[in-house]
Amino acid sequence: MASREGRRRGHELVPLAALISREMKNEKMEKPSVRYGHAAQSRKGEDYFLVKTDCHRVPGNPLSTFSVFAIFDGHNGNAAAIYTREHLLNHVLSAIPRGLGREEWFQALPRALVAGFVKTDKEFQSETSGTTATFVIVDAWTVTVASVGDSRCILDTQGGGISTLTVDHRLEENVEERERVTASGGEVGRLSIAGGAEIGPLRCWPGGLCLSRSIGDMDVGEFIVPIPYVKQVKLSNAGGRLIIASDGIWDALPSEMAAKSCRGLPAELAARQVVKEALRTRGLKDDTTCIVVDIIPPENSPPPSPLPKKPNKLRAFLFRSKSRDSANKLAKKLSAVGIVEELFEEGSAMLAERLGDEERAGQTTSGIFTCGVCQADLAPSEGISVHAGSIFSTSSKPWQGPFLCAGCRNKKDAMEGKRPSGVA
Repeated sequence: MASREGRRRGHELVPLAALISREMKNEKMEKPSVRYGHAAQSRKGEDYFLVKTDCHRVPGNPLSTFSVFAIFDGHNGNAAAIYTREHLLNHVLSAIPRGLGREEWFQALPRALVAGFVKTDKEFQSETSGTTATFVIVDAWTVTVASVGDSRCILDTQGGGISTLTVDHRLEENVEERERVTASGGEVGRLSIAGGAEIGPLRCWPGGLCLSRSIGDMDVGEFIVPIPYVKQVKLSNAGGRLIIASDGIWDALPSEMAAKSCRGLPAELAARQVVKEALRTRGLKDDTTCIVVDIIPPENSPPPSPLPKKPNKLRAFLFRSKSRDSANKLAKKLSAVGIVEELFEEGSAMLAERLGDEERAGQTTSGIFTCGVCQADLAPSEGISVHAGSIFSTSSKPWQGPFLCAGCRNKKDAMEGKRPSGVA
């Protein structure tokens, strides 16, 4: 179940000193260290990756540092992968309101990721190139993952439990996505050869793409959407290992085998070992890229406590959904027994559902509104509610925000099959 998203705040200006003071009060000094490694073998030259470990929630405040790790697996050329690597992070950060505290920032992040993915897709001009995107933000113990396509991110915890933090958007394997594509006007079927025989995986026509979500691919149709599946979790004080990789890895290795093959190795050697194991199993049939990220507890952190004797009082699930207003006492118990908390999960492809219901969302202190996707300034008479005319909206108030500019509204209508792709 998806947790309730935090409210989107106005872009109000808050003194830097006040933000730093707030961060110092909220930030635990015992932050984990983050180590990473990368390895790749190229066949087509269409895999790209991003590693950035010096991002800041509050400019100039070293306590607000977070890291970004991402893989972009391009197809029909590398243009979409390169463009997404260069622009996606900035688009996501520009969609987060200023002046937010740490917890508010985490709550705003899922919506900002949706806006950033859609804006990147909207501004990419190529007609044929496309890319997957698996985009991971690590901030202390909190991990947020947004993904479209079939690149994958898994979490290997200290106890040996493997959890997948992404959803594969392959038409062959995802029934819900097949139904959404056909409902939006796409056709799903296999490649036909002479004699009427059908071969290969399910594809979307026109175009023949095997994926239902990506960035780019304008020639296929805008029902191939860039709206990401987003999952946010909080690790226990035992830490964990993330393995982020393109399908060149996952087509060769199950998640459990990939994690097991590199346990006990430092991150750099672990990434090389995963790639080596994939090549040994399947050969180099596709670009093969892997990033391993270790989230390591401080040396003086107490080890995780043993599980409670009465499991009926605190069920030892690997993941446990927890609403954002749950008591801190429960959070401490979960961390003590090594449980990973699920803070947020949402995979809907409907933009109105993902941007939420906010009467003042996107409004600045000057009274000017901003587009909920591209952040363009809007006069009050220019904005079109994301809910207006949408049968998918949970809101019955078409005047309720977030608001979209005309270009982003056209993009939304095309993704929902309300107009042909490319027609304004």
